[in-house]
Amino acid sequence: MLEIMQKGGPLMWIILLCSVVALGVFFERLLFFHKASIRVGELLGGLSLLIRNGRLDEALAESSASPGPVARVLQAALLHPKEERAVLQSIARDAALLEIPKLERNLPILASLAYVTPLVGLLGTLLGLLDAFLVLSAHGGYATAAELSHGVYQSLLNAASGLGVAIPALLGHSYLVSRVNDIIHDMERAGIEIVNLLADYRND
Repeated sequence: MLEIMQKGGPLMWIILLCSVVALGVFFERLLFFHKASIRVGELLGGLSLLIRNGRLDEALAESSASPGPVARVLQAALLHPKEERAVLQSIARDAALLEIPKLERNLPILASLAYVTPLVGLLGTLLGLLDAFLVLSAHGGYATAAELSHGVYQSLLNAASGLGVAIPALLGHSYLVSRVNDIIHDMERAGIEIVNLLADYRND
């Protein structure tokens, strides 16, 4: 590994750093989403039963005990059960908007690494080819394959490493964005249903 890094030149260390940061961001977000995921249908079903029976304090306690942004949207609405429908909708919407930046945290870093790393690899490729041409020029246009191999090897290593980091980073970013969209959809669903439940309970 160390030998490959040395043969690839100084930009290989930058590519390695990018790969470490990308992995760190991906697994941190993956763990965050795992902790934030709940069975929305089951939670809403339980809250629906409690609210219809007038047990609002228990419904609030259940939402407070559940983790994740969806539960916090429900909790925000349950803290104001006597408000009008329009006010409840605004409360649920504002609570969801506050959660979105938390969901998207560090995702721009992963996207940036996916786009920047192949450019670093391209720069390393150009430097490797430049090294090969300098060797060729120093030998009057007649250099052996062994003399040219260092520059060519360096260029190929940088190109392959840059793409090898960028492609998984881009795929990982796309996957995490889809998880964010799923959670946002769950928050919207939860907000609509809790507003309807509270409005119906108040009108009974």
